[in-house]
Amino acid sequence: MSASTAAVPQNKRQKRPKFGQHNLVGYLFISPWVIAFLLFTLIPILASLFLSFTDYNILGKWQFVGLENFQRMFFEDRRFWRSVEATVQYVVFSVPLRLTFALAVAMLLNTNRRGVSFYRAAFYAPSIVGGSIAVAVMWRQLFGNEGLLNFVLGILGIQGMNWLGRPETAIWTLIILAAWQFGSPMLIFLAGLKNIPTQLYESADIDGANGFQKFLKITLPMLTPIILFNLIMQLISGFMVFTQAFIITGGRPLDTTLFYALYIYRRAFENFEMGYASAMAWVMLLVIAILTAIVFRTSSKWVYYEADEGN
Repeated sequence: MSASTAAVPQNKRQKRPKFGQHNLVGYLFISPWVIAFLLFTLIPILASLFLSFTDYNILGKWQFVGLENFQRMFFEDRRFWRSVEATVQYVVFSVPLRLTFALAVAMLLNTNRRGVSFYRAAFYAPSIVGGSIAVAVMWRQLFGNEGLLNFVLGILGIQGMNWLGRPETAIWTLIILAAWQFGSPMLIFLAGLKNIPTQLYESADIDGANGFQKFLKITLPMLTPIILFNLIMQLISGFMVFTQAFIITGGRPLDTTLFYALYIYRRAFENFEMGYASAMAWVMLLVIAILTAIVFRTSSKWVYYEADEGN
């Protein structure tokens, strides 16, 4: 015990306030968020976990069936595997394309030229309305039999086709739409590019490095944390794609665009199989969690952090 503490009488020492005594105002301010989180997030999540082990059709009483929904899903439901195949194909092609376009455009816009702010906003605009019904309807009209694409091809003397009605082309219209909506990762890449020290490029110029060498040795390594973040976010959004397939193709033709989220919706709200749909939702959650963990686990091999340079 120090001399200053000993000099203070025991009965005059300041008592510590009880837990939460002076935090009532803070608790009141966060209570709307806590209540909303409990009512609209946590409780529905727990309810879906319970319903995944039941046979529940929304209109009647639930019946506990154990692992029957999962057994049916993996061993009996062919459309489940078709939805998995369509979703994986969409993710495998759309995510790299979107990130590639986003990085390329971000590098083009990483200048201080006049009017560049307008182009940044223009390229970001499709991402703001990307998940809307209006964009999906516009895209359906663009690739329709009498749409703008076939009209332009006709002017050029090329025979158009039913892009949305052919199994080999329908999913690619949705992949192109995903690549077109690169605005959000583009802005994140642009912020990362602006944080790269210019001294690195100046040193590379002195050493005689060309543009490709500077991109490969400086830009990419410094952007790897941003690439990691964008990759995870785009993976999650890719597996959860719904609006585009629901409006543009409806899962047709031959279930080639029956994405996983769309199939969950149909099982839950068209077939009224809420228990089965809940089981499917939890399978998706586990798959996304596993893929995210794998990406994080392998990130130490390819993600560069400047703070760890000394180690």
